Amino acid sequence: MRSESKLASLGLLTAISASLCCITPILAILAGTSGLASTFSWLDPFRPYFIGFTLLILGMAWYQKLKPKKQIDCACDTTEKTPFIQTKQFLSIITVFSALMLAFPSYADLFFSEPNNQVELANPMDIQTIEFRIKGMTCTGFEAPVNHELSKLNGIVKALVSYENANAVV
Repeated sequence: MRSESKLASLGLLTAISASLCCITPILAILAGTSGLASTFSWLDPFRPYFIGFTLLILGMAWYQKLKPKKQIDCACDTTEKTPFIQTKQFLSIITVFSALMLAFPSYADLFFSEPNNQVELANPMDIQTIEFRIKGMTCTGFEAPVNHELSKLNGIVKALVSYENANAVV
């Protein structure tokens, strides 16, 4: 495997690693195993390093791919087809996928529909507001999954989850 293919693969791996802390809650809830949602939260402090490493590696891969090749003066005929994994198209696909992975926290809430709770209140005075402190939310990608799970509970009229405040107001 050529060096730019190795670099592209490593860039993809670091991009996925940078987003594991945000992707895992979505995958866990979709799989019905919400207890696994915080499995990769320990990676969150390293996210800026993973992002920087991903950008560095993909930059090196693009440099390797685009730098002028030294021409060897040879009378030999080489019509060998380049494997797809060593093409600019493959590197482009890896780059776009990596960018989507790195930006995942900003669009993670699109995977959850708005809660459709229909709670009938006998007496509007019975509504109570409670604030819960939440530890372990490592990015804004946790807001939508937690809000989605809270909205499934009976008797919840509205829930508002905030990463910045590390809380849920129910």
